[in-house]
Amino acid sequence: MHEGHLHIARAALQGLALDALLLVPAAQPPHKRGRRLAPGTDRLALLELACAGDPRLRPDPVELERGGVSYSYDTARALHARSPGVALYSVIGADTLADLPTWWRLRELAALVTFCPVTRPGWTLDLTPLAAAIAPRDLARIREHVVEAQPHPASSTAIRAALAAARRPVGLADAVYAEILARGLYGPSDGGT
Repeated sequence: MHEGHLHIARAALQGLALDALLLVPAAQPPHKRGRRLAPGTDRLALLELACAGDPRLRPDPVELERGGVSYSYDTARALHARSPGVALYSVIGADTLADLPTWWRLRELAALVTFCPVTRPGWTLDLTPLAAAIAPRDLARIREHVVEAQPHPASSTAIRAALAAARRPVGLADAVYAEILARGLYGPSDGGT
């Protein structure tokens, strides 16, 4: 988790008036099948370091504990079972809206969580692809829960490239960078994402 992600998380906390935001590292993201990931325990430890000092940001190992492919539908069901009656919001990039129709059990997922798209430069909030994929009331909830966030210069791609080239990346907290080095993650020979 880099400073850009934290910026978005804090914008969501403020814009949606949330008490807390769970940050859930995936065990096996369905959209990254076949790609080698850093071990889940390492990714969780980095997330905990990145969130230190802000008690509203809460790393949650729910997907790592379950293991297997990390479908958001399964995670939402697990979170509802753990905290019945708590409203769940899923903060996503506005660019992800176009991919939502490919998500597993989307119609059921959209009934369990409110998707909250974060606006980014160059993206328009086009909900047309979702019109046939989810119920109209769930589509309306998306329109009502847009998060406005100012741009942030941190980039996952640039950070991975810098780490692979053994350079100090821009956009990582010092503690996170030190832990990446200590664990030997994301370096020239590691290959993990």
